[in-house]
Amino acid sequence: MSTVKIKDKTFQTSIAESEIKNRVKALAQQISHDMEGKTPLFLGVLNGAFIFAADLIREMSIPCEISFVKLASYQGTTSTGKVHEVLGINEDLSGRTVIIVEDIVESGQTMKRMIESLGTRNPASVHVCALFFKPDKLKEDINLDYVAFRIPDDFIVGYGLDYDGLGRDLKDIYTIVQE
Repeated sequence: MSTVKIKDKTFQTSIAESEIKNRVKALAQQISHDMEGKTPLFLGVLNGAFIFAADLIREMSIPCEISFVKLASYQGTTSTGKVHEVLGINEDLSGRTVIIVEDIVESGQTMKRMIESLGTRNPASVHVCALFFKPDKLKEDINLDYVAFRIPDDFIVGYGLDYDGLGRDLKDIYTIVQE
């Protein structure tokens, strides 16, 4: 098990790149099966989900489109609890099947706000695909249609997730080591 130091924190490997790739491929197969006959629009939530979204799209076996939205609710290693929309959606969502691609769902506040915002644009349906889900932290009543990993309430970095902007480039997932 390897460790990395990012700023003032130490992290150790918790999920290997190969395991991530296998789960992403399985999610893409499930979504492709469930969405057969449709052309879903994937909305990747920046910045954390950009790698996940790219890998997921490459594994899809049905026609699909992708766009991105940027929301912010983190500062350091904790959520601020306030979601600020930074970059909006330009596509017409009327009658479209939309799949939100999120890196991690904790309290569910970000997802709830995003689902509510999308609902005003008259999509046919809205689905949520999360790379990571912390069920013990969920505070909102939301439905997660696709989840790659259910994890405990630990702070993680890698595969697009960061600590103060650093660590997104790591191929594995690393969990913070309590010092």
